[in-house]
Amino acid sequence: MSERTAELKAPVALPALNAKVAAAVDSGLFQLLRGALGEEAARAAFARVQVVPSLLRPAGERVSRAELAQALNMALFLDVTDRVPMAAAYVADLQRDGQQLVFDHGALRTVAWPSGALPPGEAAITRVLRPLGFAMAATYPLPRLKMTGRAWRHADFPEDIAQFFVSELHPERFSGSFQGAVTRVLSTSRDPLTPADLAMLEHLARDGDLPAAAAVALLPKLVGCFARQHALFEADDYQLMLTESAEMAWIATEGNAFNHATDRVADIEAVVAAQRALDRPVKDSIETSATGRVRQTAFKAARVMREFLDRGQRVMLEVPGSFHEFIQRAPLDESGALDLAFDAGNATGIFKMTAGAAKDADTTGEATAC
Repeated sequence: MSERTAELKAPVALPALNAKVAAAVDSGLFQLLRGALGEEAARAAFARVQVVPSLLRPAGERVSRAELAQALNMALFLDVTDRVPMAAAYVADLQRDGQQLVFDHGALRTVAWPSGALPPGEAAITRVLRPLGFAMAATYPLPRLKMTGRAWRHADFPEDIAQFFVSELHPERFSGSFQGAVTRVLSTSRDPLTPADLAMLEHLARDGDLPAAAAVALLPKLVGCFARQHALFEADDYQLMLTESAEMAWIATEGNAFNHATDRVADIEAVVAAQRALDRPVKDSIETSATGRVRQTAFKAARVMREFLDRGQRVMLEVPGSFHEFIQRAPLDESGALDLAFDAGNATGIFKMTAGAAKDADTTGEATAC
């Protein structure tokens, strides 16, 4: 059983939570976050997300790939709580009770199609994940969605550094008019990484660590990869894509941002009961994997305002945003190692959370997995 899983069993009081944050200040991980994002963001990240002691080495001249991976995950989780009101409210409740959450995985979407200056599909993301120590753990075909999902797990801390579930949409499986809209939308994509950034990632892949100053400079650039890289586009193209793929329409407005972040909980039924008692929009059902070891549910997706073009004029439309998910993982066997897998059939269901208001309301009995 991992250090993090064991700590789930013992919620801490608020003074102890504050003490944990204070105790982390001299760690390399805290110094990395503070140097890259500022003192306030670093303290907020440590107050919200549980970090195992082995990732809290004293600050030194170099930063390991695991520390940089954990810092990236914590920064991306802060981004989700900024964009998803229910995530922010849930995290605030935990903090009032003196608790931190266990970040299990983040999910994002890509498009396997020419994308301007950006590498197509998951390559735009995996070029970051590999040097950080992540390796592909499994592939999950999603034929109903005309997508493929892949789980990326950290080689050094598989249970304790959040996984990435990276999906690719395949436009060649859709109509010609759909492909035309995708081409128009993605053609303006920029690459957030410079040649110098890519060279630094190569050094990280080779050496397994970086000088502390280089890691501080690189982290904001890595965070910037998990965003929308293309320019404003016509609302008509959005509607055209939406008729064939709600997933592509979501990518068009949100890009490679986290579609959702997931809290690993010890008792998912208790969590759901508590959120329903607060009248929060949690899904009606708790889904269970075929193995019975993985149980999941989620808040309904946030609604967000996004800017479009309408014959060259700027307009604002309400569209689905991101959401917050909960997962309970049981051990694989008597060793205590957790079942870290996902499920292709279940993964299809969770995508309905961002399919639009009508579909969001009709998810009873649909499975969630990623």
